[in-house]
Formats: sequence, C-alpha cells, structure tokens
Amino acid sequence: LIKGVLDSKNVPFERVLYALGIRYVGETVAKKLAKHYKSIDAIASASLMDLIMVDEIGEKIAQSVLQFFSNSATISIIERLKKYGIQLEVNAANETAVSEKLKGKTFVVSGVFKIYSRDDLKIAIENNGGKVGSSISSKTNYVIAGDNMGPSKLEKANQLKIPIITEEDFEKLLEQF
Repeated sequence: LIKGVLDSKNVPFERVLYALGIRYVGETVAKKLAKHYKSIDAIASASLMDLIMVDEIGEKIAQSVLQFFSNSATISIIERLKKYGIQLEVNAANETAVSEKLKGKTFVVSGVFKIYSRDDLKIAIENNGGKVGSSISSKTNYVIAGDNMGPSKLEKANQLKIPIITEEDFEKLLEQF
C-alpha cells in the first residue's frame, strides 16, 4: 500500500491530468496541455482564447476545460492532490526529447511485449522526437507489434502497407538513425 502511494507521486503530470477525467480530454490532449502550460495552476487560470491557441484544442475542448476548473469540487480535489504530493506540473527532466531521430514518424504500439512495457516504448518514441498514435491510419509510419496484436490493427496495417516491426526491430531502427 505504501509503495502504491509512493509510486503514484511519480506519475507524470500529463497522466494525472488525463486521469482527472476532464470531458473531451484524452491522453493526447492532456499531453498537449501539459507540455504547453507546464502546471495545473497555469491550465486552471487559462482563458478560452489561451486554450484555443494550443495545438489540437478547439472551442469544445477549451469550454470543457474551463467548466472543469470553475467547479469548486474540482478545486478542492486539486488542493488535496497537491497536499499528497501528486505531480501537478511538468518535471523538467522528462520534458526534453533525447534526440530527434524519429522526428516526423508516427508509431502505433499494439500487443504484449517481452522486453519493454507499452509505456516504455511510447516514452522511447516520444523521447526521440516521434509521435505515438492510438489507431492505424495513412499517417502511421510503423506499427510496433507484440504478442496478441489485435486482428483489426493487423488487417488495417497490412491493408495500408504499413511496416509491422518487433520491439527488437525498433531498437535497430533507433540505432540506424
């Protein structure tokens, strides 16, 4: 139990923001907000126009964020999270990309992996300048496939002729760039 509480203090800000359950704020939007504003307080004090200026944030999402932070119960929850030491700002050590090796490349991670966790693969992609997509589209450059990859993702990747690589192939890809 104590380990669980201590581990929760190390959850990155964008994941905490996503976990707050703000309507229309999924993982990608949470990352964009965290990267742009750097802290929960900055997001909470942003105006509608400020929010709309963030990449991929439209009026619908901006209104939802404003409504969320105008609720007194929300403010109370955030104050409690601060008191418990939960990360409510971007950790500068995690913010910068290690390299730009994968810049302009979009990956979809699917299946169960032997060497890395899915989150580790996603972090490695982002730390090297790449993007992580949740679904396969014509904009996807690679699918990193583990065991038990979903059949619909496999079919879609084959249909779009997107390279399907293993986690070992991904390591080699990083080395070659």
